[in-house]
Amino acid sequence: MEDLLPTSETASKLGLRPEEYNHIVEILGRKPNFTELCIYSGMWSEHCSYKNSIVWLKTLPKDSPRMLAKAGEENAGLVDIGDDLAMSFKIESHNHPSAIEPYQGAATGVGGINRDIFTMGARPIAQLNSLRFGLPENENTRHLIKGVVKGIGDYGNAFGVPTVGGEVFFDESFQTNILVNAFSAGLVEKGKVAKAISYGEGNPVFIVGSATGKDGILGAAFASKDISKDSAEDLPAVQVGDPFQEKLLLEATLEVIATGDVIGIQDMGAAGIICSTSEMSAKGEHGMDIWLDKVPTRQPNMKAWELLLSESQERMLLVVKKGNEQKVISIFQRWDLNCSQIGVVTKGGQLRFFMKDKLEAEVPAHSLVLGGGAPVYHREWKEPAYYQEYKKFQNKLVPEPTDYAEVARFIISHPNIASKKWVYEQYDSMVGTINMNSSERSAASVVKIKGTQKAVAMSVDCNSRYVHADPEKGCSIAVAEAARNIVCSGGVPLAVTNCLNFGNPYNPEVYWQFVGAIKGMKAACEALETPVTGGNVSFYNQSESGPVFPTPTIGMIGLLENDKNFTTISFKSDGELIYLLGDLSEDLACSEYLYSWHNIKGSPAPEFELGKEIKLQKTILSLIDHRMVSNAQDVSDGGLWAALAECSFEKEIGFKINVPSGVRPDAFLFGEAQSRAIVSVKSDQQLKVESHLKQSGQAFHLIGHTVYHRMEAEGLFSFGIDEIKSIYDQSLEQRLGLVSTV
Repeated sequence: MEDLLPTSETASKLGLRPEEYNHIVEILGRKPNFTELCIYSGMWSEHCSYKNSIVWLKTLPKDSPRMLAKAGEENAGLVDIGDDLAMSFKIESHNHPSAIEPYQGAATGVGGINRDIFTMGARPIAQLNSLRFGLPENENTRHLIKGVVKGIGDYGNAFGVPTVGGEVFFDESFQTNILVNAFSAGLVEKGKVAKAISYGEGNPVFIVGSATGKDGILGAAFASKDISKDSAEDLPAVQVGDPFQEKLLLEATLEVIATGDVIGIQDMGAAGIICSTSEMSAKGEHGMDIWLDKVPTRQPNMKAWELLLSESQERMLLVVKKGNEQKVISIFQRWDLNCSQIGVVTKGGQLRFFMKDKLEAEVPAHSLVLGGGAPVYHREWKEPAYYQEYKKFQNKLVPEPTDYAEVARFIISHPNIASKKWVYEQYDSMVGTINMNSSERSAASVVKIKGTQKAVAMSVDCNSRYVHADPEKGCSIAVAEAARNIVCSGGVPLAVTNCLNFGNPYNPEVYWQFVGAIKGMKAACEALETPVTGGNVSFYNQSESGPVFPTPTIGMIGLLENDKNFTTISFKSDGELIYLLGDLSEDLACSEYLYSWHNIKGSPAPEFELGKEIKLQKTILSLIDHRMVSNAQDVSDGGLWAALAECSFEKEIGFKINVPSGVRPDAFLFGEAQSRAIVSVKSDQQLKVESHLKQSGQAFHLIGHTVYHRMEAEGLFSFGIDEIKSIYDQSLEQRLGLVSTV
């Protein structure tokens, strides 16, 4: 391709639209050469430029008193947690690579998100992931999930950062386009944060870490188109990772940042060298001269465009204060890592790339990045016909079960509800010994901050089915559930990162889903005072069979000022009272029960009101602060039944409940109306707790009490805990064909 004349046709083959090619000509004042076209192809891809999403992303709330780095300012979000400490956190997708080569695609997703954290000077302390697959009985799904889980486990375990939680969701809409979203959080002292910036004429520019190869070339462009039957031909676009090299790079990077000699540092992720040089230069309003022949390589005779666009892993770009070159080099040499000066910072904003003193490309840095010359589009959107059809759903048309025990077994065995222990047992959750969930689960993942009384709670959440049914409400629910999980664990929600997974943005119905999701996120984040610190947009999760269910994954962190507020989901002793906080509801809409048991695919998102959600969360935090409750668990996927079951498993203390009169039993047990939670209370605290709830104005219902070894809804079903726990624990492995069902 590079031998073709650099025309608009060449640009089209590189993923650039005709109007974009013309814009490049205007920017340069001449026709670009092939290397320059490749530069714009990478940097103006959807994956790097957010050209179809930035208009709406700018509407999200970004401010709070704790915010130290706003969305887009640095490699990751940064939030003040007190004691002169800050948490850096971010979530990103690696969907397309994982769909083609699941092991390396998922592994390098983990590596990339951790580099975003430690380039800020933060030491990663916890990882989570959010995964979406097709039906587990499908052979391709089995191949993909085995590769993805092993890739995440092998990389994260070797790197030495615990994977403390996550979510896995199955639906046929993800049969071809799986979603692999990786979250990482790290801890840094506020005065030691590194910046992704370049300035100071004459300051040296270094590339550090692994040598550069041909893996990952045009990976950003690959991630900016639909998956098709020909996508396997793009396999070279999938990067190859080395977690042991990344561990060395982590330690060397933190050491060199601590010297104070680093002007700026950035991970080389999507679009490689060209991305790091352009973004750092544009931010610092300077340019660079780069000699590509000085880049350490794994393969001989690499061309300029290959070096610029390679996405080889475990690499960083550093700008260092002039005169400190040898100090920096010696640090990386001690860690047995490449550290090569490849350029210098220049005045003005031009990026010039040379090979053996031959100028290969010259472009203005600002023309490549957001807020500079990168295109910004206002896409059309159109409400799909199914949206109004779903609203016609009526509960009364759904027959009540004749055998509630059969339904209960079905729900607890469903792969979206059942235990994911086959997944998480492949992850090291205890390295670093700060995981507070080691003996008991809480609704969110909680890690201790060593040397303080603090802990940080983290959650990743999104019910893709809700968002498909109603993008605005469904995305608000995703934010609310993430916050609710943190609150039920004893934490105060602080801030959000997001990974927005959608189909092709040029499809007006897909773009309608995207716009609705942003509106819902904005409303919920403003109401819950959890600003958005940044994240990732992943469009083109679409194949010949259509787009995936829209999945705006919410990653949220919260703070426990005192780790004594840490609250788990398990019932603690026999004879405690069980309260349902929130409304009794007849709503069956969009529940797993309706979707999978009744096979009714079209219904609106479940009931949800932000005002009730805020009141619920404040009430739960108050109950925990006053040490009034023994446990707390939110009611979400699988309804009250699934929540009660999960509260019962760890200590084999179950429940006996009654269905309130006048309420459909199936809606009470299996409906997924929002803004509800379960708490258990010692009997001698009943009057005190009920008085507290009445004063707060929180709706509540005493629905039963805890009992040893039994799970009973009076008149509907009664199980031994062992029976249900066996179903819950084994179902996913059976569906994946990993164990016999006999």
